[in-house]
Amino acid sequence: MVNTPPSSSTVSRTVLLLLRVLIFVFLLIALILIAIVKQTDDQTGAEIKFNDIYAYRYMISTIIIGFAYNLLQMAFSMFTVVSGNRVLSGDGGYLFDFFGDKIISYLLISGSAAGFGVTVELGRGVPSNSFIEKANASASLLLIGFLLTAIASTFTSFALPKKAN
Repeated sequence: MVNTPPSSSTVSRTVLLLLRVLIFVFLLIALILIAIVKQTDDQTGAEIKFNDIYAYRYMISTIIIGFAYNLLQMAFSMFTVVSGNRVLSGDGGYLFDFFGDKIISYLLISGSAAGFGVTVELGRGVPSNSFIEKANASASLLLIGFLLTAIASTFTSFALPKKAN
């Protein structure tokens, strides 16, 4: 019995699947954290939630879009690793992976930046509280999701078809 090392394409498919699972986990936790954020105003008694602040609405929108795209790509990656065949064959499939990863990564970084920006503004002159800390944690996890998606984009760029000029 000869032990042959797995091919580089098998390794990269497996690494890409692992990245997709990590992105899924980080985006899920970020979604849960921002969704449970709420605080009661001491002066008025009004309850403030994430959907009362436009930047947090944008942040949760980018998380949901990234989550849905990543779920689709995770299913495609699982199919590819298990069967050895791609769901979207041909040049179009590789281009979809590459440009999809690029677009989603840019959405994720913009959502993270919006979350960080409003969290800093809300926290000015206010003692630290759970509302600000949870929102900041969610934006941080979204930033990690962006970084992992950018890395996945690098892996998908290696698979792009080589065209002669």
